[in-house]
Amino acid sequence: MRVIAGAYGGRTIRTVDGPGYRPATAKVRQAVFSMLEARGVDWAGARVLDLFAGSGSLGIEALSRGAALAWFVEKGARPADCLRQSLRDLKVPEARWRVFQADLLKVLARPAKEPFDVVFIDPPYGLDLLPPALEKAVRGGWIAPNAFVLAEVEAQAELAGQIPAQLLPQADRLYGQTRIMLWQNKIPDSPSIPAPSTP
Repeated sequence: MRVIAGAYGGRTIRTVDGPGYRPATAKVRQAVFSMLEARGVDWAGARVLDLFAGSGSLGIEALSRGAALAWFVEKGARPADCLRQSLRDLKVPEARWRVFQADLLKVLARPAKEPFDVVFIDPPYGLDLLPPALEKAVRGGWIAPNAFVLAEVEAQAELAGQIPAQLLPQADRLYGQTRIMLWQNKIPDSPSIPAPSTP
């Protein structure tokens, strides 16, 4: 698999085989980044969170395009090691990335120290992990106001009524057996405080 564009464009990303691992195809990755950039995402300086990261192809693509920081969360030891090696092969400065080999829901249960501007989430198919992951990410403050959340799920996934209300739908598209869903985090405005009346 190769990075599509940016500083590492054309360079190779390592991948692993096994149940539940589906590196995003070049077609899907191109669609994902076009979708985000069309909505005004400026990668320069962006903080990116790649959940159920696998090969880390989406987070690495964001780093290639100028993201300041990408955190990757991947439970499997072998894919997490493979991801670290890809980042080192590309010579991405270590200050710009962290790979956590950990259970995602446990990570998200902790409050975030600082929220992220773009969140990628690619859960294993058929396990209904997207709704609880999004709920914990919202509750823990992992998603910045107006940030975008992009999920890759199976085409037939039924998610009606299971997505946090503040994540407003932006796109829902099918690419073969893959469904790409995009939301924006619109935190409700605080009630305005009336200005004091002039005596």
